[in-house]
Amino acid sequence: MFSKDHSAAVNVTTAAQHSELLAVKDHLLRQDPDGQRFGRVLRDTFDQLLNGEVTGRYAWSQLRQTEKTHAGSMVEINLHREFNFDDGTLMDYRIAGVEVDCKYSQTFGQWMIPPEATGHICLLVWADDQQSRWSAGLLRIRRDLLNGGENRDLKTTIKASARSQIEWVWQNAALPENLLLHLDPATREKILIKGPRKGQQRVNQLFRLVHGRRIGRGVVRTAGQQHDYMARVREGDPGRARPKLRKEGIIILGDYKSHQAVAAALGGPVPEKGEFVAFRVARRRPYHHTDCHVELEGERWVVATAADPPQEAPRLPDAQ
Repeated sequence: MFSKDHSAAVNVTTAAQHSELLAVKDHLLRQDPDGQRFGRVLRDTFDQLLNGEVTGRYAWSQLRQTEKTHAGSMVEINLHREFNFDDGTLMDYRIAGVEVDCKYSQTFGQWMIPPEATGHICLLVWADDQQSRWSAGLLRIRRDLLNGGENRDLKTTIKASARSQIEWVWQNAALPENLLLHLDPATREKILIKGPRKGQQRVNQLFRLVHGRRIGRGVVRTAGQQHDYMARVREGDPGRARPKLRKEGIIILGDYKSHQAVAAALGGPVPEKGEFVAFRVARRRPYHHTDCHVELEGERWVVATAADPPQEAPRLPDAQ
């Protein structure tokens, strides 16, 4: 039997280890209270893997197996850059003075844990583009928490029964939407026009057909399939999306404060960093039973209904 002194020492060690885990959690939450930065890293990592600018891909299922295998390394690297964690000596990071290893899995619960992580804290990350959800939690790895089977690298997974011991930092949070993935197939086909030198047409179709939804730069990049994809949206050449679609009554709002104010006045959604939202608008008339309107160029505008005929939209306020 263990002595009372031994039991007390074990309890002290366990308490100290739990205190370290909570210190890591507290550090992460102080850096990112609502998880928006973390979720954005995951969105950007998926977009980086898909490389839509070059490939036109928009779905995880379109990736090669080697690319899927590389996803965990990219998540680890991109989180490191975003949060500027200290380098770990034994594990990937040093957070709040504690060694932490980062493990990502597309399938919930299938994190591959190497033997050297035993005794250390793992940051367990899951994200699913199809569900538009993600989670990140902390677990100090013990051998009794792991399954018996090992792959050729001696890595194994966490027992399903042990998942209740994960200290969740963010759980089942909303992942910024992969809009092309979640569009109905008919609309997506109308946007992703096949053929070379169709980038401007695809970008125009994107904003012509998708209204009242946040559209990330990754979506514009995939539609444009050109290095200068952002130029396809801006003012300037009359064939670009903003001037071209303005004649059809469509405004394209960016992440500038002045544009965000317009989106909010129209009833949202409001574009966040790196996002756009398009609306078809109409001059406000008595039959528009809504309090949501915005004043532009001396007139009041509302989100157009199906009954409103196309009319040229106003110019947007200067970007600021």
